[in-house]
Amino acid sequence: MQPFEFPPEFRMQDVKTNGTTIHVRTGGSGPAVLLLHGYVETGDMWAPMAIDLVRDRTVVVPDLRGMGLSSKPDGGFDKKTQGVDMAGVLDTLQIERAALVTHDIGNMVGYAFAAQYPARVTRFALIDAPLPGVGPWDEILKNPLLWHFRFGGPDMERLVAGRERIYLDRFWNEFSATPARFSEAAREHYAKLYALPGAMHCGFMQFAAFDQDAIDNRRFLEKGKLEMPVLAIGGEKSFGKTMAGIMRYAARDVREGIIPDSGHWIMEENPGATISAIRAFLDAKT
Repeated sequence: MQPFEFPPEFRMQDVKTNGTTIHVRTGGSGPAVLLLHGYVETGDMWAPMAIDLVRDRTVVVPDLRGMGLSSKPDGGFDKKTQGVDMAGVLDTLQIERAALVTHDIGNMVGYAFAAQYPARVTRFALIDAPLPGVGPWDEILKNPLLWHFRFGGPDMERLVAGRERIYLDRFWNEFSATPARFSEAAREHYAKLYALPGAMHCGFMQFAAFDQDAIDNRRFLEKGKLEMPVLAIGGEKSFGKTMAGIMRYAARDVREGIIPDSGHWIMEENPGATISAIRAFLDAKT
């Protein structure tokens, strides 16, 4: 079984909510944990962690709006709307409260969910991506590696049509400490999913929404910081300690974590350390 494959005991279903359809994997029983992926991946990235957590938790792993096997709607890619998507998923599954574990754009959706529904979030672990409009966001935007934040539109979609793998390889190579750890099988798997009709367009729209996300996040901050325990994790060769610094602008109880010998792709580069850090945080009593 490949690291991006879920075992058969996980159930797959499509949840209609908030004007879209979200593909969801669920398994286990006990306290719930919601795992949210980011760009150039899908919920499949979490398979090794889900297999560990399902031993004593209810594990919920959606594909975000417009990504993976979820439907490809015309709009709603601001993270505030996607936070409502996640509330709808949990409602359908009859889950009132859950811990959040998020990566990349999943951090942004997770924060929007936690800010809108704080009573539904028990703990929140964010991994290796900033939040639009929060802390040093304007400085982060100046990083030349992040040119893709502004890449999109009809001509850009024509440029990548049929060349999805070439475009996606750039992310896996430039944001890894060790690109070879993002396997050929995984690259092919995700490239096929992003070559589905409408998938690249929806991916670009996730980034096009960042300006609105920054506006929404600043409004969330005006209402106060998150109160639940927060673990801010950075890859040692990526955001590192900056993650905790960012989250201290948005949450009161922030713990810091570093995944050693890893760039951005923590579940591919150092899954063992990532799973250990998340399990320790979820198991903590305070």
